[in-house]
Amino acid sequence: MKFGVVVFPGSNCDRDMQDALQNDLNKELVMLWHKDKDISAFSKNDCIILPGGFSYGDYLRCGAIARFSPMMQSVIDFANKGGKVLGVCNGFQILCESGLLPGALLQNNNQQFICKNVFIKHHDGPALKIPIAHGEGRFYANEATLDQLEQNNQILFRYCSENGVIDADANPNGTARNIAGIRNEANNVFGMMPHPERATSTALNNVDGKEVFKLLQFN
Repeated sequence: MKFGVVVFPGSNCDRDMQDALQNDLNKELVMLWHKDKDISAFSKNDCIILPGGFSYGDYLRCGAIARFSPMMQSVIDFANKGGKVLGVCNGFQILCESGLLPGALLQNNNQQFICKNVFIKHHDGPALKIPIAHGEGRFYANEATLDQLEQNNQILFRYCSENGVIDADANPNGTARNIAGIRNEANNVFGMMPHPERATSTALNNVDGKEVFKLLQFN
């Protein structure tokens, strides 16, 4: 599987993602400039990643301008044809703005930027320690959409305690139903607020991010 990481003006995690994929996970990777359009070298078995950061300075709304970049027009077409796309933090916001994922990311309920390690879990799996760094990470959707996400098994990760308990105390930003990440119905577009690329190095004493990439089947 080959990876492409889109570089937007204001991105600050594109190189973190590059380092994690190339050096910690030994993946083939190409950096993609936001003004370019050509991703013909990628097949639907490959993956395009929208990294975290503050694309276009987060003017208007987070991800609202990036959604209209030339590269994103190609990424949307790529996703609609079955190609894999992962959005992390600001990338998740861009996926929601572009309509590739439902819902929206709103300002944290404490009205503050949050940067710390949290725990998330995938269904009945173990709790994974993954960093978050966001001011607008509170996932919101109407009740019908949330119910549909539940019924279709589209909730990828939920915030939990270190012991794997999913409750209000483990919810860092007020997100609906402790949701930390979701996927689309076709299972090829994935979005999450926590940063797995910041947890793949033994130098940081945390490699739980590697488990996230395994769970997403990015092998």
